[in-house]
Amino acid sequence: MNAASLKSSARGLNTRSSRREKTRRAADVIADNYLRPPAERAGSLCIGGLTPLSLSDWPGQLAAVVFCQGCPWRCGYCHNPHLIPPRAAASLEWDDVLAFLERRRGLLDAVVFSGGEPLLHTGITRALHQVKSLGFKLGLHTAGAYPRRLAELLPAVDWVAMDIKAPFADYAATTGAADSGAPALESVRLILASGVAYEFRTTVHPDLLAEAALPALAGSLAQLGVRHYALQEFRPQGCASRELAASCTAPFLENATLSGAIAPLFDSFCVRRAE
Repeated sequence: MNAASLKSSARGLNTRSSRREKTRRAADVIADNYLRPPAERAGSLCIGGLTPLSLSDWPGQLAAVVFCQGCPWRCGYCHNPHLIPPRAAASLEWDDVLAFLERRRGLLDAVVFSGGEPLLHTGITRALHQVKSLGFKLGLHTAGAYPRRLAELLPAVDWVAMDIKAPFADYAATTGAADSGAPALESVRLILASGVAYEFRTTVHPDLLAEAALPALAGSLAQLGVRHYALQEFRPQGCASRELAASCTAPFLENATLSGAIAPLFDSFCVRRAE
């Protein structure tokens, strides 16, 4: 090999090395954004709403639902878009919520932390333990954006419901966040390994998730070890997207062939139609 060829090869190696370094740095950024909640919110818990009694947010339990403010993702079909910003002028004080829950001891079975994304704020850890000390069962709704915090809190909770947005490789099309499927997949694995009771569920909007994609998505979850799964039809109430709200129905969810292909993959499976 002559000198010119050696120089050319060296440049090629340097280029590939530079690309690998850029890829590594990009992976670090993804980890900062999705695997670790923002440091500036450390110790805080912003409450965007409270439902005093719910029969549906944890099936079989009389539960109060605490809606945590803030979410790192921007799902177009979100029916609680007012909970996406990390702060809100009309937020509730956690001490007031806790005082309410103290008065409901003996009347409620459980408290569900929902959102938004409850794992966004570090204050969720203290809040969960405070509620647990009151004697309530603890439920958690999450999209799986922060697996590290999820791993820390799973021993404290009694039930987890996790939203599966899409096939993991296609998450960005729904969440608006690049590479958001990676933390979601890790969160699924953590929940399955924890032994905590769970439900995974997918909200179906026909413009975002076609009928043909559902059996493959269900199959991929079953291969991971998921045994409890639900499909739920998108509800237009609260959705900020007029286009999505106008084309919301998914009549194929009534298709017996579709359910027949998915149901045998799980110990429990259901389809929830919008009311």
